[in-house]
Amino acid sequence: MSDVSTGTGKVVVNRAMSLDGFIAGPGHAMDWVAEHLTADMFPEVMAATGAMLIGRGTYEVAKRMSAQDTAYDGGAQFVLTHEPPGEPDPAVTFLTCDLEAAVDTARGAAGGGNLEILGADVAAQCLRRGLVDEILVYVVPVLLGDGVRFSPPGLGRVDLEPSGATRSGAVTMLRFRVRKQARPSSG
Repeated sequence: MSDVSTGTGKVVVNRAMSLDGFIAGPGHAMDWVAEHLTADMFPEVMAATGAMLIGRGTYEVAKRMSAQDTAYDGGAQFVLTHEPPGEPDPAVTFLTCDLEAAVDTARGAAGGGNLEILGADVAAQCLRRGLVDEILVYVVPVLLGDGVRFSPPGLGRVDLEPSGATRSGAVTMLRFRVRKQARPSSG
């Protein structure tokens, strides 16, 4: 767990979720998020974020959505991937190291701010290894019926402590501290 008193930010899983528990729709569609959630709705989250660690799938979805006005300045962006793309992206650092090294690298770049974890797989890996301090969930007023679930099968139990709820427009942000870290696993 991070020690905020020493100026070290938290590791925060940050995700939007439909009321029926999906973080992406069928085909990894995320357009429904931009219909309801904008970067300026919860400015305190962006202000606290110093860097982002993103899974490759989430990075690809964000690239497809770049034509929409979904700009979010969460600091330095790191993408954890097995294989970097052929064409470099000057706004992103691609990491091919193990998860703990990726978290350490991104936390170092966060400059004492929070490290935001985006992407279902990367978030689940961080939770499995006990690397997460907090989870923010933006509950969006939509039912998707199918898609990518909030947590993948096999995540295991992670005990949470509610620490806040804030509403902005039709979106409610729920904040949870991770109370009991999941046991580390090799997968």
